[in-house]
Amino acid sequence: MQGFGDFANIDVEKLIKGMDQQLAGLERFQRSVGDCVGKAEDEDGFVSVVYDTSGVRDLTLHPKAMRMGSGELADLIKTVLAEATADFQRNFAELAGEVFGEEDNPMKMGDPEALSAQLKEVEAVHDRAFTDVMGELDRIRRRLDL
Repeated sequence: MQGFGDFANIDVEKLIKGMDQQLAGLERFQRSVGDCVGKAEDEDGFVSVVYDTSGVRDLTLHPKAMRMGSGELADLIKTVLAEATADFQRNFAELAGEVFGEEDNPMKMGDPEALSAQLKEVEAVHDRAFTDVMGELDRIRRRLDL
């Protein structure tokens, strides 16, 4: 009879504890995400933006900003909005790092092409493992005449 290989040595309690920790981390992350914001203001204080998970939470224009030309004001709003968005992304990544740890931080994925290559590699490994497992199950089924 063929053994189960490394599967026979799995510490189920450790596996469950790890899953429980991950779920607790996800719950903590979910609760904290609502408090995550990004803020920015131009150096003159004419435009300030608060950005959160739903988008622009607050946009404040100082009355003096209304003296600016429409194009200049639009550019200033876009710039401050981009800064608030970047601040939100930094804070979000920091929060994810605190909850999941820097090594497993899903927000620090790095190079998208490298990530895509890694995902394809993981997919190939998964497919091979699935094929192997299904083949082994088929052999067991045939041996047991099921």
